Amino acid sequence: MKSIASVKNFIHFGETAYQYLNNYLNDNNPSKLFILVDSHTKELCLPSFLQNLATSIEIEIIEIEPGESEKNITTCNGVWEALTELDADRKSLCINLGGGVVTDLGGFVASTFKRGIAYINIPTTLLGMVDAAVGGKTGVDLGKLKNQIGVISNAEMVLIDTSFLTTLSANEMRSGLAEMLKHGLIADSSYWNKMSDLSQLTLEDLDELIYESILIKNNIVTQDLNEDGIRKTLNFGHTLGHAIESYFLESNEKETLLHGEAVAVGMILAAYLSNQLQNLDSNQTQEIKQTILKTFPKVDFAKEDLAPIIDLMKYDKKNSHGIINFVLLSSIGKPIIDCQVSNDLIEKSFQFYSE
Repeated sequence: MKSIASVKNFIHFGETAYQYLNNYLNDNNPSKLFILVDSHTKELCLPSFLQNLATSIEIEIIEIEPGESEKNITTCNGVWEALTELDADRKSLCINLGGGVVTDLGGFVASTFKRGIAYINIPTTLLGMVDAAVGGKTGVDLGKLKNQIGVISNAEMVLIDTSFLTTLSANEMRSGLAEMLKHGLIADSSYWNKMSDLSQLTLEDLDELIYESILIKNNIVTQDLNEDGIRKTLNFGHTLGHAIESYFLESNEKETLLHGEAVAVGMILAAYLSNQLQNLDSNQTQEIKQTILKTFPKVDFAKEDLAPIIDLMKYDKKNSHGIINFVLLSSIGKPIIDCQVSNDLIEKSFQFYSE
């Protein structure tokens, strides 16, 4: 697959991606390589990655625990301290080998260590490939609040090796599919139609769909790196999705949801709100709901869950001047940013979801 030009870097695919990586190492001669992994990717992905690495540069492995609960400043402190103890300098290179937690956190750590060292993202999850590792967003959560601390900075390159997807569980694969469905809803109705029936999906089909999904996201972020306009559309389903994810993460009574699982709920809620406020066709509204529910099991919400979920939306990064801003749809492929929604209508959207 042809490499994709992004903001000040390239996204490379397949076996040729490692050629670009090895050429980069040879041309730039980093003082030392630091490979950030979690315990899962250390076992399942690191051995094959190292086999593709052709360099005599000294390599150090830094390992963190897996999961969204580790995406915090405490974990960053541990990685910064490890870099210091292992004599990292400003010419060191950090390679982030993992899912969205590893690439988000690793990019933030690298961007702030000694005021910034180079890093490369190698996402190993579907979510990481089509979303987290592309576009320059880095950062960590602040307690239960998603992605509150971070910077936008560019990796030297992003490498997409879909062979890593064989290491994923079914629910982790589903999590990534949510972002791919979102790309169709906000940008391309024909892509949405391709994603609407995954029952006959082959690995070759998936490679093509991943490539097209990355093209959609990359086209948006190259127009608006700092999220002043069109990049906001990538948050479709995320205003409520992030609030739901945070609520379930902190609750002792709820089973933690993966990011894509929460966003899948958020997209159905946003479809209902779009129908009510932006005249999204009722048939398309139902189509969105049924398509998503074919892939994602329904989540149970009690009436007492709604108020704290709604309250968490005030921390959404798109908000300004105390106003909560939603991304809604006028039709599939046509998003509208900066929409305001009443709490009463949000509660009705949960009723629509649960029906």
